[in-house]
Amino acid sequence: MKVEALKKRLDKNRPMTSVTIRMPEDVVEDLKRIAPLLGFSGYQPLVRAYIGQGLRADLERFEGETVSALIASLKRRGVSDTVIDEALSEVVQATAS
Repeated sequence: MKVEALKKRLDKNRPMTSVTIRMPEDVVEDLKRIAPLLGFSGYQPLVRAYIGQGLRADLERFEGETVSALIASLKRRGVSDTVIDEALSEVVQATAS
């Protein structure tokens, strides 16, 4: 994930929207019971955390697949491993700063 996108994700004051979702009552009761044990103020922040964890994992997986596909395509076109490694290092350094 790009640094600027990550900064936006970490902003506690980012805009929120209401979402309605139907869930089994026993699941909601379990969420209410486990939320304080995990340090959450209620079950809704816990649900947001669960969704965020899954979303981040999927974004990382799909973005990783895109990078892997790009690298494979470059190799098929004759770009050397050295050039690809140098380019990846350059990108990692740029996003780290």
